[in-house]
Amino acid sequence: MTTVLDDPADWCRTACLALPGATTDVPFGPGTDVFRVHGRIFALLGRAPTVPDHPTVTLKAEPDEIPLLLGAHPTVVPGYHMNKKHWVTVALPPDLDTGLVGDLVEDSYDLVVLGLPARLRPLTHRR
Repeated sequence: MTTVLDDPADWCRTACLALPGATTDVPFGPGTDVFRVHGRIFALLGRAPTVPDHPTVTLKAEPDEIPLLLGAHPTVVPGYHMNKKHWVTVALPPDLDTGLVGDLVEDSYDLVVLGLPARLRPLTHRR
């Protein structure tokens, strides 16, 4: 679902912080917001030189899905300054595919949460 947004980075920030236990900090300086759950990074929001025209969000993804994402979505590129086997960077243009980005944010969060010890997982993710 493509939506025209005045501030796609703000939309993405809100989507990240809506997840249970999500926090944000700026350890790399004021240009990059880092989103974590129990101290583990699931998203980085800022700018990447590989996508100069728009803000970006870098997200964890399943290694098997990354080639499919790169091939199917021109706004998705290999993860900037991250392990390209596990991370993708997504451009956030004003005409943002909020469905795609929302799903990728949730998938990244889920991957990180499932890597946490069971006692630290939010109740919605305990198995």
